[in-house]
Amino acid sequence: MESTQLTFSQKIIQGKWIGKALLIFIALFTVWFIGSKAVLSPALFGQQVVNGIQLGFVYALIALGYTMVYGIVRLINFAHGDVFMVGAFTSYFAISFFQLHEWPAWIFPTISPWLTLLIGIITVMLITMSVCSLLAVVIERIAYKPLRNAPRISALITAIGVSFFLEYFGALPFVFTPNFITYKRPFPIVTWYIKDGIHRLEAGSAPPEGSVLFSNILIIIVLSSVILMALLQYIVRKTKIGKAMRAVAYDKPTARLMGINVDGIITTTFALGAALAGAAGILYATAYSQVFFVMGLIPGMKSFVAAVLGGIGSIPGAFLGALIMGQAEVLSAGYISTPMRDAIAFTILILVLLIRPTGIFGEPEREKA
Repeated sequence: MESTQLTFSQKIIQGKWIGKALLIFIALFTVWFIGSKAVLSPALFGQQVVNGIQLGFVYALIALGYTMVYGIVRLINFAHGDVFMVGAFTSYFAISFFQLHEWPAWIFPTISPWLTLLIGIITVMLITMSVCSLLAVVIERIAYKPLRNAPRISALITAIGVSFFLEYFGALPFVFTPNFITYKRPFPIVTWYIKDGIHRLEAGSAPPEGSVLFSNILIIIVLSSVILMALLQYIVRKTKIGKAMRAVAYDKPTARLMGINVDGIITTTFALGAALAGAAGILYATAYSQVFFVMGLIPGMKSFVAAVLGGIGSIPGAFLGALIMGQAEVLSAGYISTPMRDAIAFTILILVLLIRPTGIFGEPEREKA
């Protein structure tokens, strides 16, 4: 009997090594393939990398919401991507219908245009983040809180149901719309190109051959994302709420005994994650200039993959995983096939779960004394 068990174990070990060897081969082939393309056309490769950075920073803001909620309540909030969609539509109405990005000029007609734009955009972003936070609090109170002590599968199914509700409620003609809508950017696009230095591209002119383009949208996305992630890191590491969040994530019963309002902390976590998703909705819609009622589905799923890749529950891990996902998607579309970019993104999830289920920065669950 022992020899049979030993043989079976050896087969399992051999199977794992075969799988890992195959995955290593696929990874090396991918690196060789993309590397050869980069050598043939460095400018095209550089352009893809720039586009991947832009997409990755947007994914990072969404992924942070997933990783925070999972770290606290061990729930994969599949409705998070649809909160991102609500944020994009909220900013669309604030800009296109109410012109809130221009409100300082209404009160102070002599104010400079750039200051008007800066204050107005910050106002729109704060309103959008507030709406998304309020929506997340309502969802958490109505859908998730009653299932706090239920089996995890119940909360997971509920999250999927909330996701579908938000999507198809938003598709109603009197809510958002079932149609694609062109997003009005609140500022003009300024483009630069990199070739023998950084130069501004004049409107209507073509960039020199072999140059790499980037716009003020990339700069705004990177700066906004870095500021918001730094603020989140400060809240989590340096404030009383952040300390309470870490205590609840580690051990809820003990946190209650220490006087921490666990339900309030969970609600706060949902609100913070949703605020970041709302900001990501603005940035994504500004970059790609379209909003529609299911726009949060694929970015939400890819951001979840990014959170798993980086180590779900880890803020730095979510950021790194999102940057990797952005590069993987853009390089796949540029060098393999546009339809394959989604398949490759979810293949990454499978590979991570096979090789390192805890992710890059994830740690195995510790035993609590």
